[in-house]
Amino acid sequence: MGIVDPTLRNGTVVPESHEIAARNVWVLTAAQSLGGANSPIIISLGGLVGQQLASDPQAATLPVSLLNLGLAVGTLPAAAMMRRFVRRTGYVVGATLGVAAGLIATTGIVQASFLVFCIGTFLAGFYTAYVQSYRFAVTDGLEGADRDRAISRVMVGGLIAAIIGPQLVIWTREALPAHAFAGSFLSQAALAALAIPILLCLRRPRPSANSHSEIAGGRTLWEILRSPRYLLAVATGVVSYGLMTFVMTAAPMVGHGHSVDSAALGIQWHVLSMFGPSFMTGRLMARFGKERVAAVGLILIGASALIALGGLDFAHFWGALILLGVGWNFGFIGATAMVADCHSPAERSKAQGANDFLVFGTVACASFFAGSLLHGSGWTTVNWLVLPAAAFILVPLVWRAATLPRTA
Repeated sequence: MGIVDPTLRNGTVVPESHEIAARNVWVLTAAQSLGGANSPIIISLGGLVGQQLASDPQAATLPVSLLNLGLAVGTLPAAAMMRRFVRRTGYVVGATLGVAAGLIATTGIVQASFLVFCIGTFLAGFYTAYVQSYRFAVTDGLEGADRDRAISRVMVGGLIAAIIGPQLVIWTREALPAHAFAGSFLSQAALAALAIPILLCLRRPRPSANSHSEIAGGRTLWEILRSPRYLLAVATGVVSYGLMTFVMTAAPMVGHGHSVDSAALGIQWHVLSMFGPSFMTGRLMARFGKERVAAVGLILIGASALIALGGLDFAHFWGALILLGVGWNFGFIGATAMVADCHSPAERSKAQGANDFLVFGTVACASFFAGSLLHGSGWTTVNWLVLPAAAFILVPLVWRAATLPRTA
């Protein structure tokens, strides 16, 4: 059966599936704006609450690491949920987990229980696993440059989330005077609850006339993992996101004489540089190709390490964190678009779920490893390790980009 009920736009017939897909971009961008604030709240406050509740000072950062661990562990169940049901059902389940996570973390603060608080942040990682897959969901029903622009556009929601999250921390951290920061985790639950009615507006694009053969001929996960093109796409995402987390977890601004306010300003500019370029990343990929954009991202991540190696002044930290953010944007969005090109509709859940498990599993490991490396070997060692890791993927990425036409 073909697409039904086509509509006219600017004199051109547009299939109904494309109309639904375009509408889903706006729905998921709005959901990203709310769900994406989940992580900044925990990253901003997890260590502070940990200092208050943990009996062992060395465990103070455990809540943030558990967020990343929950994200990694949650990717495969999230993919299975959306393979068994439609994306809308999976995303509503994910947002419900987000509500529960905020309420459990709040309970941990009120009861002064470090264990309960950690359970809340770990469960918040499961919610984040669903939020992270929004960038793939926007590609359903779209192809080519439209798909690349949709991925870039939904990441703009991350920019809004980066503003909402820290502001909520400021506005609500004293909302319950007897329990510092409990109000901020209540606001985390409220944001997840607000996302539920938005996600209920998500619609599944109708399959195209030629999609049935693709669905019938889906490869196994092992066959997908053996594809060099898919492996390069996954490796690009792993390195881009892993290095960003590795450096950000270790960044010792306060420990080198800079004030908490200066550190917060540096991190704010880093987050803005992570998502701000999303307004143009899609157009850059359409013009130059996603592999070339991803390669530039890895070069910028390497450049950020060189700036950090230049000194410990605020300008060095500030410049390095901004370049790191822009490099992450180009590398991660480029890698996402590359993954989206590597599978058929039938392989979507398997390919995307495996990608996110590998990416965010690496992120969790980087989060646990960075702090101990910084303590044992220092900030200089952290940045020297960035360079060979970026170069390891940059070489095959540049080689592939050189074999492609200028427009992808």
